[in-house]
Amino acid sequence: MNDVSELFWNATVEEIKHGYIYDDAAEEYICLVCGTRFMKGVIYSEEDVFYEAGKFAKLHLARAHTSMFDYLLSLDKKLTGLTEHQKMLINYFYQGRSDAEIVKELDGGSTSTIRNHRFTLREKAKQAKVFLAIMDLAEAKTGKQEKFISVHRTATMLDERYAITEQENEEIIAKYFENEGGGKLLEFPKKEKRKIAILKHVMKRFEPNKKYTEKEVNSVLKAVYDDYVTLRRYLIDYGFMERTSGGSAYWVKV
Repeated sequence: MNDVSELFWNATVEEIKHGYIYDDAAEEYICLVCGTRFMKGVIYSEEDVFYEAGKFAKLHLARAHTSMFDYLLSLDKKLTGLTEHQKMLINYFYQGRSDAEIVKELDGGSTSTIRNHRFTLREKAKQAKVFLAIMDLAEAKTGKQEKFISVHRTATMLDERYAITEQENEEIIAKYFENEGGGKLLEFPKKEKRKIAILKHVMKRFEPNKKYTEKEVNSVLKAVYDDYVTLRRYLIDYGFMERTSGGSAYWVKV
């Protein structure tokens, strides 16, 4: 089963805007934020109202995640390319605020400055469209390229350490785990690329949208590696998992 980040990055722009995709093979609607699945043909109920799977996926997005706009805007700058100031302005634009109203909200500046920001952001959107077209044409011309593993959206860094092809990833997993990835971890490497591949593989043993106690997390990790404390620390440090400040609950960051 693909992880949520992989589904997200493989989705079209329209699918990302909707917040979910439809998996033809599984006949399921899948939330791109948390990975919750809704099977086609199943009737879901909420407050004595019944919904088919597609409509319930939309309801889930609104109830669980407010809106796709809010979720996308909350993503880190390394994924959106937007500064906090730009995010704030886009949020005002989304609300339909006039330039004068935004100046008042900001308690300073001028309407001409806001207009310049609108212009700059629209130009940025145009550039993004052109860039996507260029990349599509380049990849179509060069034929099949090596695919890179998907980067989890909560990664605490985004650099060359994530430049891992699917083939490299398979080789790392086969080398460092028993039974070609199905068994225990033989050793925890020092090289960053290998750490990331291993941590990503280990995360498959946890369920998204589930809260774990520290004891439960330790139990899962002990089955993978004797030094489960090291694994647990890196899963937190690298943004694969989150926990409460007191460590009473852990969960997969999606």
